[in-house]
Amino acid sequence: MSLLTVDKLTKSFGGLAAVSSVSMTVEKGSLVGIIGPNGAGKTTIFNLLTGVYAPTSGTIALDYDGREIKLNGKKPYQVAAYGVARTFQNIRLFKDMTVLDNVRIAIHKNVKYNMASAFLRPPGYYREEGKIKDEAVRLLDIFDLSDKIDVLAKNLPYGEQRHLEIVRAMALQPRLLLLDEPAAGMNPHETQELTRAIAKIRKDFDLTVLLIEHDMSLVMNICEKIYVLDYGMLIAQGTADEVRHNKRVIEAYLGEDAARA
Repeated sequence: MSLLTVDKLTKSFGGLAAVSSVSMTVEKGSLVGIIGPNGAGKTTIFNLLTGVYAPTSGTIALDYDGREIKLNGKKPYQVAAYGVARTFQNIRLFKDMTVLDNVRIAIHKNVKYNMASAFLRPPGYYREEGKIKDEAVRLLDIFDLSDKIDVLAKNLPYGEQRHLEIVRAMALQPRLLLLDEPAAGMNPHETQELTRAIAKIRKDFDLTVLLIEHDMSLVMNICEKIYVLDYGMLIAQGTADEVRHNKRVIEAYLGEDAARA
C-alpha cells in the first residue's frame, strides 16, 4: 500500500528545472533512499514534499487513514499536521534552548489544554506537562540523550545535534519521516550507530522513512528501494543491488569502486 505517491513532479526556478517530471512511490512501512550528485535536486524534492516550495507541476498525494490528501500548495505546518516530519541538511535546532525543550516544543502540537489553561495553570495543565516531559525523555533515550536534557542544544557535539533533530521530528508523531543527509559530518562509527538507530525507530514506531544520503554504506545497508537523481531527473530506481550495478548510475554518481563493493 502506497503511503506517498509523487507523479510527474516538477519545480522550475526561472528557466531552470531543479526537478523535472519525477515520479515515485513510498510504500507504508518501507525505508526508501534518494541518492544523486550534489545539485541533483534531492533536497528540492524534500522541500516540495513538505510545503517549503510549491510545485510548478505534478502532484503529491499522501494516504491519510484511507483518504487521499493532495499536499500540493499546503503550508509546512499543514503538511506536518498530516504526519509528515523532516530533518534538514543544515541542522536547524533551537540552539539556545535545552535538549528537552527542543523536543517538548514539537510535542506541544498535540497538547490537550487551551491557552487559558496555559496562563491560569490548573492541575490539569501540570499533569499534561508532566506527560509531555515523560514522552520527550522516552524519545531522547533512543539516542542516549536523556541524561543531557538540561544541556543547551548548541553545546552538544555535532553528531548528537543530528540525533536531537531526528528526535524532535519524531516528537511530531509522524507517519512519514524525511531525513535529509542524517549522516553528514559523522565518522564511520557514528554512521554505524545511526544506521542501527534508524532501523530501530522504523521498526519500533511503525514509521515509513524516506532519506537522502551520500554515505553509500548507510543507504545500501538499510534502504529497500533507492531512487537515483541526476540534474533533477530520475535516472534509475530499484533495490540496492540493482542500483549498484546500473551502468547509468555508475557513470553519473557511484563510480566503478561502488559497483564492485
